[in-house]
Amino acid sequence: MSGEVVLQAVDLKRYYEVDRGTFKKPATLKALDGASFTLKKGKTLAIVGESGCGKSTMARLVTMIETPTSGQLIIGDEDVSHASRSTRSRLHKKVQIVFQDPYGSLNPRQKIGHSLEEPLLVNTSMKKAERREAALKMIRLVGLRPEHYDRYPHMFSGGQRQRIAVARALMLNPEIIVLDEPVSALDVSIQAQILNLIADLQQRFDLAYMFISHDLSVVKHIADEVMVMYLGKPVETGSRENIFARPHHPYTRALLSATPVADPFRNKERIVLRGELPSPIAPPSGCTFHPRCPSMTEKCTQASPELREIEGCMVACYHPKTY
Repeated sequence: MSGEVVLQAVDLKRYYEVDRGTFKKPATLKALDGASFTLKKGKTLAIVGESGCGKSTMARLVTMIETPTSGQLIIGDEDVSHASRSTRSRLHKKVQIVFQDPYGSLNPRQKIGHSLEEPLLVNTSMKKAERREAALKMIRLVGLRPEHYDRYPHMFSGGQRQRIAVARALMLNPEIIVLDEPVSALDVSIQAQILNLIADLQQRFDLAYMFISHDLSVVKHIADEVMVMYLGKPVETGSRENIFARPHHPYTRALLSATPVADPFRNKERIVLRGELPSPIAPPSGCTFHPRCPSMTEKCTQASPELREIEGCMVACYHPKTY
């Protein structure tokens, strides 16, 4: 049923130990430092933010490539973070990922048909003829032709390779697909084709999408909900309409101000952030955004703000903009 929650994350964290040399204690890198969200059937949650904000770490946790340091990751009614190996193996079939680089994610020595059949070979008891038929059906579904079954990845364009990557992600009939910058390596005209394909497949199979991107113009086209990340933490979460029309957090407003708008007569405020993204090994005290924030006060340096509801959005800021 569309709108049903299929995944829930509660205070999800992922820390890494970083070696600093022979005579120093290892440092703790807080790649993800407390994210909570839900994924629903037929809906798309977009995760946005600068490089280093924790987007890809979140993707690795949701796809069970890595386990969380703490927090809960619930798929269906099972907590993945404490599940047995057999349970995790079963849940792997429900969550698939499409990577940014369509060529790097395909085996160059393996024909496309075999790449699509491989998940079925490993995870099902389907016979060879059944696997071939399923692969051919999926090839047609993503807009390719049956003769592509016997070709190698280098024989395809970037857009065609990404269609193949999407097809492979669908072979096990998953409920959740993580799309990690799926169109950023493609030309703009091809991006539109892939985004339309992704939207059509979501409607056909009632899929839940986690869409990771730094391109807000793409996010505006595809997302239902948007979560803005900064240095491992969500700073603003809300519907696409609210985030784009009434951004509250200064970081969200800065990101949106940098997005090109195809309207030469529109006056647009450009917010330029000071400095660079701080290191997650030594984050600033209080609100981690305060060294770059134009609205910073002494309170911002002392304690980290909690997420609170402001005009339909959840915002972590002491001085949010209101409308």
